[in-house]
Amino acid sequence: MKASNLRARYWRIVYFFGKITLGFIFWEIFLPRLGLGRLSSSTRSKRYQRIATNFRAMAIHMGGLMIKVGQFLSARLDVLPPEITEELAGLQDEVPAEHFEAIRQQAEAGLGTGLTNVFAWFDETPLAAASLGQVHRARLLTVDAEKYGFEEVVVKVQRPHIEQIVGVDLSALRRVGGWLQHYKPISDRADVNELVEEFANTTLDEIDYLSEGRNAETFQTNFKDHPRVHVPKVVWNLSAKRVLTLENVMAIKLGDYDAITAAGIDRKDVANLLLDTYLKQIFEDGFFHADPHPGNLFVTPLDTTDADGKREWKLTFIDFGMVGHMPDNLRAGLREVLIALGTSDAARLVQGYKTLGVLLPSADLKLIEMAGAQLFDRFWGKSMSELRQIDHAEMMKFGLQFRELMYNLPFQLPQNLLMLGRTVAILSGMCAGLDPDFNLFGFVAPYATRLVADEGVSGWQTWLNEGLKILKVVAALPGRADRVMTIMERGDLSIQTPMLNRQVMHLEGSLNRLSGAVLVAALLISGAILYGTDIMLGKVLIGGALLPLAWMFFLARGHRPWR
Repeated sequence: MKASNLRARYWRIVYFFGKITLGFIFWEIFLPRLGLGRLSSSTRSKRYQRIATNFRAMAIHMGGLMIKVGQFLSARLDVLPPEITEELAGLQDEVPAEHFEAIRQQAEAGLGTGLTNVFAWFDETPLAAASLGQVHRARLLTVDAEKYGFEEVVVKVQRPHIEQIVGVDLSALRRVGGWLQHYKPISDRADVNELVEEFANTTLDEIDYLSEGRNAETFQTNFKDHPRVHVPKVVWNLSAKRVLTLENVMAIKLGDYDAITAAGIDRKDVANLLLDTYLKQIFEDGFFHADPHPGNLFVTPLDTTDADGKREWKLTFIDFGMVGHMPDNLRAGLREVLIALGTSDAARLVQGYKTLGVLLPSADLKLIEMAGAQLFDRFWGKSMSELRQIDHAEMMKFGLQFRELMYNLPFQLPQNLLMLGRTVAILSGMCAGLDPDFNLFGFVAPYATRLVADEGVSGWQTWLNEGLKILKVVAALPGRADRVMTIMERGDLSIQTPMLNRQVMHLEGSLNRLSGAVLVAALLISGAILYGTDIMLGKVLIGGALLPLAWMFFLARGHRPWR
């Protein structure tokens, strides 16, 4: 690929994200500081939709990592507005296919021989086109068919020049990440540079098809005792770094709800098995399929029935280019969070957050625990459809009660949680699509109970630790009581009210900005009036308005945009 084309690609990506960044600064930071926050909020929805539409058009035209970025953004239903996620949702299905002649050259270069020498038949029309490669159906020669026990296969071939394109795209994303790292609300909650590097490592692994084949075999080993989970076998003698040949396991796509129902399969059972397999992957195996969109999961109907007369089926996983690994500390934290959700234990939920390392040092742990307890009281046990039907006033009431927490958002995103967060977001959407009444709490509670039961193995240690904590608190009570009485006698007792203090600071900040605005207006008006009679004095007054204006922007920090 020509160097000039790669440079043009780089600068187009940088220009696009630079334009978005400047627009965000103008609309979301500059205008609100001038008191025009209402104008910013009233146009926000249309601006977001326009940005998503423009990005979608650029991603389809350019391909490469831009498709991957769009797919990632479309799955972040938890943090991005629907104007963006809905616009990008269908991006996977819009990737244009590569010309077959280019794919043929790639495949033959990878295999070291012509396609007709190793396949009895090779379909020139792609079965699927993705951002980094595309898939074609083929049929094995008799000798290989007898060796592997099947003859129908799919051949995954990388797009031409994809390594160069990925390198350029990653360079552009690193530059953009460096910009974002200077924005305090983002840098406080995530190391953007680390996130980009994590994304880079994942992508580089994804374009190594030999690594993908090994991942598929690892997954197959982990589920060898689960007959309802199926993974395609790898045809190793017809695979290389840029070409991967697999058993053809195409069946009903997980997102084709009507076809699943028509096959006599209960969609609720599919949702339950899907989540159950991921709980095993995350908490038992420490190795999970990190790209569970509907195109990578199939429901495979069988010709047999179970004891209740229901048609039997398998859940089939494909595409193991993107996988996640769970270190022990991350698994321990997630285990705490899962048990907390299953047992509606707000205190344990906060402990899980601390173990995961997702809380900022300034986080108010008591306030977070109170909010968690309120969430459990109001929303625990509700199905997905019930959660969607919650009265807006009820959500507003909760938001007002914990507005300080909602405003400050004292959470950060460690890079090792990025892939898992994306996976869980996609998984949640698929379970809700399969079964609108899917009850996450009802499913998690029994699993959490089993995890708690597992603690019984070392239960005496748990009780001993808890007992020691209680004894320490009891032993410290007399000393603490004596110190409190002494402070009260001196008249030095003070009560800490962090929420009230912050509200007072916000009020002071608002008054400071109001005073500054009045002073700026007075100087500008006075200068304009005197400009006609005393030009020098008018200029001095107008120039003097710049001082309080600068003070408003950079010194009046009572209501900081990043808090």
